[in-house]
Amino acid sequence: MFRLPGPENANERERARRRIRIGLRLDSFVPQATDIPASRLVTDPSWTRQATFPGTDEWAPNIVSVIKGTKFRGVITDWGGVLTTPIVTAVQAWIEAEGIDWTRYRTVMRAWVFDAYDLNGGRIPIHALERGECSGPEFEEILAPQLFRVDGGAVPAEGLLRRMFAASVPVPAMYDVLRAVRGAGLRTALLSNSWGYDDYPRADFPTLFDAVVISSECGMRKPEEEIFLHAAESLGLEPEQCVFIDDIEANVAAAAACGMTGVHHTEVAQTAAALQNLLGVSLVGAGSAQPGTGNTMP
Repeated sequence: MFRLPGPENANERERARRRIRIGLRLDSFVPQATDIPASRLVTDPSWTRQATFPGTDEWAPNIVSVIKGTKFRGVITDWGGVLTTPIVTAVQAWIEAEGIDWTRYRTVMRAWVFDAYDLNGGRIPIHALERGECSGPEFEEILAPQLFRVDGGAVPAEGLLRRMFAASVPVPAMYDVLRAVRGAGLRTALLSNSWGYDDYPRADFPTLFDAVVISSECGMRKPEEEIFLHAAESLGLEPEQCVFIDDIEANVAAAAACGMTGVHHTEVAQTAAALQNLLGVSLVGAGSAQPGTGNTMP
């Protein structure tokens, strides 16, 4: 059985200190204004309700970071919720299919996901899962007893994660955006927090990415500073030369704090427009394709 890393672990203490420097606001998953240089952050004054993870939706501003005069050479993107349909869509499909009690699910995941971005670096199962310190089956054995069905029945642990994300499918339009960016001569990388089972469509990767960074394979996770620096290094670039895309604003804030320019993804057309403005690459027509089929990771 796995053990979560204790505070006596030097690497964990350093990760906690770096998370503190990132300065995320736990209550809304958005950066404090003082944490990111003004030149890297343009905040839409209109407030919209955005789901950061199923059951943890909060009021938060849309964020797109822009640096004038910077020559970008790379684009780094999240996987689930950016190159796939929204995670909340997949989870809601699972909730309905298996008759999971939604209120109970929200209660459990709200606490776990908020703690995943805790400034004090508390030890929780999501940390261990995403860093590869806990296997998928071990995580399922922890999560399943916390949930129950609306009929009062138990939720089977075996295969829980695969069932939870079974309705997540690729978004061909975002594939097209990345291929257009890469075809224009920029380098591209995947930076994904893995949730314990390998169902990435890796056969697609050679045409999409120059580098692939998956949290469970490198022992780091977003929003830790190290993983953003590692992703930039994997492309042979400095963070300032990279644009980072994610559907979770806390991760966008963390990337911006270490020097990247962040784009908060909510829909393909918006992200394509932001990239076109930042990179000077024509992305006209991107966003017209429909989601494909197949299972994907968060």
